[in-house]
Amino acid sequence: MRVLILSATTGGGHMRAANALKDYIMKQEPDSVVKIEDTIEYASPLLNKTVTGGYVYMATKTPKMYGSFYKSIDKERTMNKTVEMVVAQFRKKFIPLIDEFRPDIIVTTHSIGTEMAASLKKKENIHVPVLSIITDFAVHQTYISDGVDAYILSSYEMISQMVERGVDRVQLYPYGIPVKQSFFEKIDREKAFAEEEMNPDVPVILIMAGSFGVTDILKIYHKIVKSPVDFQVIVITGKNEKLYETFDKYLSKLTLNNTWFDFDIEKPVNFKSSIRMSRHKKPSKPTKLLYYTNEVEKYMQMSDIIVTKPGGLTVSEAIATGLPMGIFKAIPGQEEQNADYLVREGMAVRLSKNNECTQVITDLMSHPEKLAAMRQAIKDSARGNSAANIYLLMCDLVKKYKKNSN
Repeated sequence: MRVLILSATTGGGHMRAANALKDYIMKQEPDSVVKIEDTIEYASPLLNKTVTGGYVYMATKTPKMYGSFYKSIDKERTMNKTVEMVVAQFRKKFIPLIDEFRPDIIVTTHSIGTEMAASLKKKENIHVPVLSIITDFAVHQTYISDGVDAYILSSYEMISQMVERGVDRVQLYPYGIPVKQSFFEKIDREKAFAEEEMNPDVPVILIMAGSFGVTDILKIYHKIVKSPVDFQVIVITGKNEKLYETFDKYLSKLTLNNTWFDFDIEKPVNFKSSIRMSRHKKPSKPTKLLYYTNEVEKYMQMSDIIVTKPGGLTVSEAIATGLPMGIFKAIPGQEEQNADYLVREGMAVRLSKNNECTQVITDLMSHPEKLAAMRQAIKDSARGNSAANIYLLMCDLVKKYKKNSN
């Protein structure tokens, strides 16, 4: 099977979903050819820089504005027409790619990819099935387009939302967002804790911090470790060098009483002038600080709860490992909708930067039955091995198209 996946780098989740699906397909059919293309970059590097940069800026610097923009393009026909015009302008650039690669199916993990694939199919007579994977837990109009044969949804709840927007029920498959197969594979916990030199008898809080601002993560960590309950902390900063270096220095300054010699958390940090690196002690909660790692699934399975922003892929990975979530600083728009869904279904709690965060963590870590209830809610809501189900659907769609073309 020849598979073209149209994704995008506006947020890391779209590409992670694409790669997870590719890995599964290649394991099932080693002779398959799977190509992942960054849709916006392929159309125009300048456009990609503008769109990606604009997304990052709005989401981090002006989140309320981003939330308003997100809602507007979900409703306003004018904005949707603008997207269609952009796709129409660059659509013909994809024809050589289609002609050369000759895909049996086009899969999309980003709304721009969905619009592009549907447009190619309708306007350029590209006769292949199009499968759209919605990588969040709420519906958005930009994912819906004539020419899409099937939609992969993250939850059953999304079915009625899609039907209300005019999508045929037979096109909807609530299989969930694809994640790497390793998230479904159980680890040897005793071995993992020994390797990490951590106590297997003490609960673990995992903080996925790469998408947080530096000040945000310092504040949330400071509030969490104020809890009188005994636990360990793992912090993964991802490829955020500034965050890793700042947090490393922060930990070295933290005393056993969780105070600082001359550190004001409310002000920007200038370590060269404000922090003396001598006489520091270890934090009251044993803390393991990690930069980028390829073993996120291991650390998730070692943990009792994850503190994270509610991006669709991180949430799906946590669901795959049965890990309860503490949602922190959801960006208005898709992240806020994801958070609403997770809290509503009992899989997550909300955390804030004030002292309420300390209380919530203390309550959860003091009452294992509450964490157990969250794990059960995750189990009840889990969609199983999404990539496996998507792969079978892809095979079925390809067979139907080839049969109809003969």
